[in-house]
Amino acid sequence: MSARGNRLDDAARAGWLYYVAGNTQDQIAAALGVSRQSAQRLVSLAVSEGLVRVRIDHPIAACMELARRLKERFALQFAEVVPSDPESNSTTVGVAEATAAQIERHLLSPEPIIMAIGTGRTLKAAIEQLPPMECPQHRIVSLTGNIAPDGSAAYYNVIFTMADTVKARSFPMPLPVIVSSSEERNLLHEQPMIRPALELARRADVTFVGIGDMTDKAPVFEDGFVSRPELEALQKAGAVGEIVGWSFGTDGTFIEGGLNERVASAPLPSSETSLVIAAAMGARKLPAIKAAVSRHIVNGLITDERTATALLEAG
Repeated sequence: MSARGNRLDDAARAGWLYYVAGNTQDQIAAALGVSRQSAQRLVSLAVSEGLVRVRIDHPIAACMELARRLKERFALQFAEVVPSDPESNSTTVGVAEATAAQIERHLLSPEPIIMAIGTGRTLKAAIEQLPPMECPQHRIVSLTGNIAPDGSAAYYNVIFTMADTVKARSFPMPLPVIVSSSEERNLLHEQPMIRPALELARRADVTFVGIGDMTDKAPVFEDGFVSRPELEALQKAGAVGEIVGWSFGTDGTFIEGGLNERVASAPLPSSETSLVIAAAMGARKLPAIKAAVSRHIVNGLITDERTATALLEAG
């Protein structure tokens, strides 16, 4: 998308926030991560470009209304909805770009923050959208191990790519994604080089994760982290989704025993103390997304119109 297109999107957001939601320019500036002067200019641009009439004449307006309804229905701290492309079957396009923009806004903070990062296709696509940045004041920690079952680097682990792009202090998790037993996991988590990463993850100010489904095409299966019998055991136990390897059911509770005893990922930061944003879209992921937002495994969501509409209809 061109720079002008992005600016019109921001102008539409600003116009909606000002004329429909009744936000002040200070509130708009905070919501969009810009200065008050920039917020003023965006509101003016929305008027001069004819985006503001009786309603906001732009697809972003419908998306923002869906986001407002998602926040209200599921008591989310943050929600963003992007337009759906009826011609695309991608599970990342649009959501990845919006996630990148949100990550960038947090990284632009002059105040030091701890950012925790999950893994997956959407996050990888998002990190590839980030511009080069200098962020020495921040710390970025991976929630997941970076070693695949065959001993190679886990392909969708994004911490190293992100470290190269944003020049922040980065803390990888030098572990297998899934280990052989809970005893091995406990032993590894006690290692001096692992404990700091686990502590940083616990204290994260903002967290970005993907959501995986538990269908027969589950990413953890297709990427070789679990076998077919292990996937079937998770399905039989009621798992509908996973976040950084942790499997959960329709009620949003993590599956007891089984594979969860061998996941080496850091525990997810608490949504009571951290902004935990999931980036996910698509019908296949709908049960997992619904469980995650309904039970506050996450308290933020970036998704597309179709998924947002389906969530509200199923709510």
